[in-house]
Amino acid sequence: MPDTAPDTSTVLPALPALSAQAERLIELGVHESAGLSADEIRTFAAETDGEGALLAVHSDRAPASALAPLLRRDGKPGFVVLDMPDVDEFTPCGVELPDAPLYVVTGVDRGDHMANWSPEEALPALTGEDRTPLLLTEGIHWVLQEPAVLERNRCFMTIGSRLRKPNGSLDARTPAIWISNGTGRDGRERRNAPKVGWCWWNNRHTWLGFASTTGRRA
Repeated sequence: MPDTAPDTSTVLPALPALSAQAERLIELGVHESAGLSADEIRTFAAETDGEGALLAVHSDRAPASALAPLLRRDGKPGFVVLDMPDVDEFTPCGVELPDAPLYVVTGVDRGDHMANWSPEEALPALTGEDRTPLLLTEGIHWVLQEPAVLERNRCFMTIGSRLRKPNGSLDARTPAIWISNGTGRDGRERRNAPKVGWCWWNNRHTWLGFASTTGRRA
């Protein structure tokens, strides 16, 4: 197990109230792509006790490919890397979601202390802390509500989403959200834009933590 990184993480802003998060999703049109009415999202937020929690739309209703372009940083929209056309096939793995179109994610943490760990190393450590990794869609929801959680050199992986191959084995790619440098196939025009990409299961990256949660409930 790698050494734990020094505690140099930024104090992240608290999430808005669920009612404010609901309005943000409505403003972005997430409810429409998810087949929900604005009233359904507002009612869920009003009737759910979720102080400090993240409001999420089930990944079956709002896939990553629909959410990523809604991200914004420096006025630039988010995007999915070109070599991840199967992004929506990265589904919950070892994570049990509420059987509902809307749910809340509690105790969200960016996992800065696990920077320079591989996903293979981080997953059992999170389990030992009674935490589960965020799904890619949950990570995108988090950045939609609080863009400040995505910082240069303080970005995060979302290893609760994995792609299972036809033979039953897991794809070695693991999804992450970070900030484009505008190099390679990203294109210079995308420098500083939010980026959904992937890293290998056994690789370490000094600038990627592992986002996780203490639980999910409808």
